[in-house]
Amino acid sequence: MHPFRLSYTCCMSVIFFLVTSTSCVNDEQKVKEMFEKKTGLDEAEGVVSYMSQGGRTRAKLTAPTLLRFQDTLPRMEFPRSLHVDFFDSTMHVENQVDALFGRYLETQNKVYMRDSVRVFNIKADTLFCQELWWDQNNQQFHTDKPVRIHRPGMIINGVGLRAPQDFKTFDIFQITNSVLRVQNEITVPDSTSLTDTSRLTR
Repeated sequence: MHPFRLSYTCCMSVIFFLVTSTSCVNDEQKVKEMFEKKTGLDEAEGVVSYMSQGGRTRAKLTAPTLLRFQDTLPRMEFPRSLHVDFFDSTMHVENQVDALFGRYLETQNKVYMRDSVRVFNIKADTLFCQELWWDQNNQQFHTDKPVRIHRPGMIINGVGLRAPQDFKTFDIFQITNSVLRVQNEITVPDSTSLTDTSRLTR
């Protein structure tokens, strides 16, 4: 399995230009401080990345902004949301993930997502939570935080969850409440709305 292969543009040439330009008007210490703050940080816009597992493309990640930190904890952050499409063996989208913030830990091959996290599969099961880990090595999602799952006939609330990467099944550690849904009163998302890189309405 390979981690995400990200194409991003390095901003170091821009940083060098800024340092050179401002050195004419700023003292040497300020220039040094500005350079130290930017060293080890790459930034990219309009990121598209693919993940392969077993020689097959399994996921596509898109994000408006990527920040790559190369310090004591090499990581990539997506501060302005991220969206992931997961593909089946025929390259059809079988589930999707959205979050307002994401962090990819390169040495651990894990993605931490928070803020309005949502996982949606072709069976119209939708997971809502505030924090979720995606372990690429084990091809698994997990969290120990509160979760809410909307199914076509039921809403399930609980604490803690584990699910395979395809989100075809899931285990909730502690169910706190469940509610039967009335079909005529609650609209269930159409599973056919799953399309490559589409943004599902929250």
